[in-house]
Amino acid sequence: MSESLDSDGIEDSPRRGPTLSTSTSSFEALDPHDPNLSRLANALFSKTSDYLYGELTSTLDDYKLLENMNRATISKYSDMKNIAANVGKSMVELNQKYDALIPLLQQIDQIEDSVVKLEQAAYKLDAYSKRLEAKFKNLEKK
Repeated sequence: MSESLDSDGIEDSPRRGPTLSTSTSSFEALDPHDPNLSRLANALFSKTSDYLYGELTSTLDDYKLLENMNRATISKYSDMKNIAANVGKSMVELNQKYDALIPLLQQIDQIEDSVVKLEQAAYKLDAYSKRLEAKFKNLEKK
């Protein structure tokens, strides 16, 4: 079985017919070859390059979007932290003011109790004066 190479590096095999040679020395960059094959290969490499560029660009865009979202989140959390700190300070100030008002509130409660007692005494005095007036009128009639 002898196999022979033709000028394109294709071997003739009795079993399989023409095959490509596995030798890399049979193809030279300057050797003339099929222009249609060259055009298709260039189109393949160009489109593969465009595809890979698009994939990498979309991944890069995704990372940029995530970065922008992270920055916005950091900003929002920073604002929320400042608001929470201000609310905390306000609560401390309000608690201090409330603590300062406690003696005054206790005085108000004492005054209210005194007013209630005074009101009860006034009602009792009114009732007593009405009874006294009624007795006086009874005595006058007699």
